[in-house]
Amino acid sequence: MTKFMTKEVGDLGEILVAQLLQANGWKILETQWRCRWGELDLIACDRQSLLFIEVKTRGDRNWDADGSLAITSKKQAKLVKTASIFLSHYPHLATLACRFDVALVRRTGSSFCLQNYIEQAFVA
Repeated sequence: MTKFMTKEVGDLGEILVAQLLQANGWKILETQWRCRWGELDLIACDRQSLLFIEVKTRGDRNWDADGSLAITSKKQAKLVKTASIFLSHYPHLATLACRFDVALVRRTGSSFCLQNYIEQAFVA
């Protein structure tokens, strides 16, 4: 069994989710977009909507319900603030309907699969 480091595991989970979104017609605008307030794992859009996707990748034995418990109100506020900064850099995207989604990815050995995708997981 291959042993992954935490950053590598997270990156592979994000790549999986980005590929699934693209296969469903979404355009990936940014990955791991950072500012002083935080990071947005994935930013995707179509002609009407802009998605800010938080990806949580966990192994078989996890303590936080596949990462869903890690999306605390504090984390949500940080994501909203970071998204606001992103939109201030790209004001032409601010006309799109914005949504915060959460993707929960499960890693078993070297295999990754989308466990759950929660559309509009929280509201800004």
